[in-house]
Amino acid sequence: MDTFRFFQFQVYKDAKSLYQEILIVSEKIKSNNSLKDQVNRSALSIILNIAEGSAKKSDKDFARYLQISLGSANELVACLNLMYNMGYLNKELYIKLFKLAELVAKQLGGFIKKLNNVNS
Repeated sequence: MDTFRFFQFQVYKDAKSLYQEILIVSEKIKSNNSLKDQVNRSALSIILNIAEGSAKKSDKDFARYLQISLGSANELVACLNLMYNMGYLNKELYIKLFKLAELVAKQLGGFIKKLNNVNS
């Protein structure tokens, strides 16, 4: 498991849980395939950039990939907001997914800050 160090990161585990929740919710979208695809892609992008960045040789490079993940988390929240406004999500589910995305975003921000402080 040392080869794939991203497995040990809590942010990876939480991003994976968020993605699994998003897959379930996105199945409710029948008439808007572009929104369905985008919400799935943005949630998956969070995970994949954490994994890809963890293989980089420097903390600076890893932090750049985590920044991309953070951008995808913001994109995901925008998609969730659209889904809520369009009636695909009720308020309770929207808040639940928003809080999960917020948790991941905060973890990413903290991780980026930690990696950047190592390089300072």
